[in-house]
Amino acid sequence: MAIARADWTEVFSAAELATRGKAVVKPGGRQILLWRSGDAIYACNNRCPHEGYPLAEGTLADGCVLTCNWHNWKFDLASGETIVGGDALRRYPVKTDGDAILLDLADPPAVEVRARALAGLEEALADHDYERMAREMARFEATGADLPDALDAAFGWAADRYEFGMTHAQAAARDWLALRASLPIDAAADRLVPVLEIIGHLSWDARGERDRFPFAGGRADVFDGAALEDAIEREDEAIAVGLVRAAIEDRELVPLRRSLERVALRHYQGFGHPPIYVEKTFALLAVLGPVATEALLFPLVRNFCMGAREDLIPEFRAYAPALQSWDPSGTDVPDPSAVRGAGVSQCLDLIAAGGGQVGNLYDTVLFAAADAMLHYDARFRAHVDKPVQQNVDWLDFTHAITHLNSARKICARQPDLWSNALLQSGCFLGRNAAFVDWDQDVAQWTVDDPGEFFDAIFDGLLDHGEPLYIYSAHTLKLATAIREEVDRDPGAAWVPVLLAALNRFVHEPPKKKHARRVAHQALSFVRAQG
Repeated sequence: MAIARADWTEVFSAAELATRGKAVVKPGGRQILLWRSGDAIYACNNRCPHEGYPLAEGTLADGCVLTCNWHNWKFDLASGETIVGGDALRRYPVKTDGDAILLDLADPPAVEVRARALAGLEEALADHDYERMAREMARFEATGADLPDALDAAFGWAADRYEFGMTHAQAAARDWLALRASLPIDAAADRLVPVLEIIGHLSWDARGERDRFPFAGGRADVFDGAALEDAIEREDEAIAVGLVRAAIEDRELVPLRRSLERVALRHYQGFGHPPIYVEKTFALLAVLGPVATEALLFPLVRNFCMGAREDLIPEFRAYAPALQSWDPSGTDVPDPSAVRGAGVSQCLDLIAAGGGQVGNLYDTVLFAAADAMLHYDARFRAHVDKPVQQNVDWLDFTHAITHLNSARKICARQPDLWSNALLQSGCFLGRNAAFVDWDQDVAQWTVDDPGEFFDAIFDGLLDHGEPLYIYSAHTLKLATAIREEVDRDPGAAWVPVLLAALNRFVHEPPKKKHARRVAHQALSFVRAQG
């Protein structure tokens, strides 16, 4: 362990401090508070670690308990313990030499400061103390460490706190880090924001959980992809985690990824989240390296085991037969206009007929998804007296696009999954068809300068003002997906429609709370129960 070299510096007169009781000294530009209590002399930072107010204006009681009178934080100057509040107060070793008071101004080793910052971060995560998370990460970075280096601790803290596994807190992390990487090195405050959004989201999603949910501790003898797919299909988390652990320890991440991609697209499930989650997870691991592997992959597998199977409900039962009737040599690719207003079964039939032209079919489906989103009937966002099946808002439409974007990347590696991906997109299109208004005027949402448009969106995400992480995360992942699609094929026919849909979305954000709707539907539900 590194040991800091002492740096004893004369700062004040012992006799004068005995007369005054306290004093603020400024060696080397620091503000340090000296306080005399009986025969003891204490030295600490004058700025309260909470919000920086001067502790010299505080109150000393019980000999060594210092209170900051702004927010009543209390510190034991003898032990260094924070009695009320969160952050630790830095103290300085004190000695006297005749009438001279000397302080050891040597900074503690960086590794020690980082460890304290990470310990403080865990406390802040447990309390969802957003401001303290920011302070601890600023302290961590001040040691010369890179902020993303702290994320493995945050992911580890969150890993077994979610009963249903991975959420957008982990899945959005890669896009937040990509946004951070695009910022100038000297934009320190802006570069802190994406990391803060990741760890804040992790903390928020754990707040409603009463317990921790440990993962099974065993491992399989060897990794077997088919066995993993079968275990997840049977919702056997213990077997699945054991196989994932074997893959991690034996460095079989490539075949593991392949199996998880197949699981993600096997069914129309989890409202389209699985391909997004698996794609974002491995993209994140490529940035963070192996340190967070278990902390990310175990919650991902839990999410897959716990996910809902929408293809088993009546609305989407046509999915499995359409998958069976997929024509890999079919060339009848529909025009996007043919999909407008089509229900689930009709959409699936139209898509299945073009199975031999997946590139053109992808363009049609993406165009249709963008077209539907652009024409979303916002009256459904405002209704209060409709059944729960009509609780349809922007996210129902955004998922069709982000699902497609992630599925395209997976299918580039595993082309045999195109049928699953495109037919699942058809489920989105058919279901959303009842919630659009094709007659509305959408000309106002036209985007003239895509580069300027994206710059404004991503800059806005650095100070979005959205209290619910799920909405800023969805805006980020949607804008990221659309920018990737536009960059990939800037001349495609669907580009103007896709940009206009995003433009409308960011200017007509979802309604976040539906008090009357919830009350109405609760009463209707109870009456129907009899």
